[in-house]
Amino acid sequence: MSKEADIRERFWADISASPFVMIGLQGSQEHSLPMTAQLDPDANHCFWFYTARGNRLAPGGPAMAQFASKDHYLFACIEGTLAPETDPAIIDRYWSKEVEAWYPQGRNDPDLLMLRFDLGTAEIWRADMSVKGMFRMLFGGDVRGEMKGKHAQVAL
Repeated sequence: MSKEADIRERFWADISASPFVMIGLQGSQEHSLPMTAQLDPDANHCFWFYTARGNRLAPGGPAMAQFASKDHYLFACIEGTLAPETDPAIIDRYWSKEVEAWYPQGRNDPDLLMLRFDLGTAEIWRADMSVKGMFRMLFGGDVRGEMKGKHAQVAL
């Protein structure tokens, strides 16, 4: 398996375990927002977010998302495009009690908006080191060689 394929596979595993990202529109002066990505293992070209029509992300367009894995061994900056998702089957597929808690009128709430994040490229860093590398770092040793090959720019 290539370095890029290995890093891409690790990214999908880590974001599946903790699907929380910070996302913002490119060119906006607004801060990024924490959002929960709705993931589909068969749709590794996009993921979705439930939001409100008045949310600063609602206009859609070019966006950037940042991700840090639970163990802080993988970090990613993801470029893509936000667009309204209008397919009722997709909106229903990810509906849950957790999502419903945000919408007083449930699935038919007029403020409900689902956005699809069509993924472009990502820059991904892996920070996990071997035990030997961790000891080297604890005692001020050079770990740059250990980290080579743990960074990639990939198309998602």
